[in-house]
Amino acid sequence: MQAGAKTLSAGGGASLCCLLLLWLIYSHLLREGQLAVGTCEIVMLNRDSSVPRRTIARQTARCACRRGQIAGTTRARPACVDARVVRSRQWCEMAPCLEGEVCSLLFNRSGWTCTRGSGRIKTVTPLPKEPS
Repeated sequence: MQAGAKTLSAGGGASLCCLLLLWLIYSHLLREGQLAVGTCEIVMLNRDSSVPRRTIARQTARCACRRGQIAGTTRARPACVDARVVRSRQWCEMAPCLEGEVCSLLFNRSGWTCTRGSGRIKTVTPLPKEPS
């Protein structure tokens, strides 16, 4: 009976050691650039203010979206949104503007504008995804 308990104890220790090793590998991968599912991060942001009263900003984001979602914009931040919204170009359905701004589609649905009560207008035109 004692030999069986020792074997069981050794097997449990080995299992615990394997689980600990797997957890360490998983947590290392998360620190090495893996995004949590459903999140996005900005990887590049360029601003050009060479024209008076106008700023052109280009932003590139990286997202880890769930099935049925795609990278989009919510409250002026990169976010995972329903893929149907992007495919149908109903941009305002993803709530891309900040609180207090009004979203309007561009006439050809190539993007949207966010307008504040003060008259400030922000126009956004997403770039098509590059073929991979």
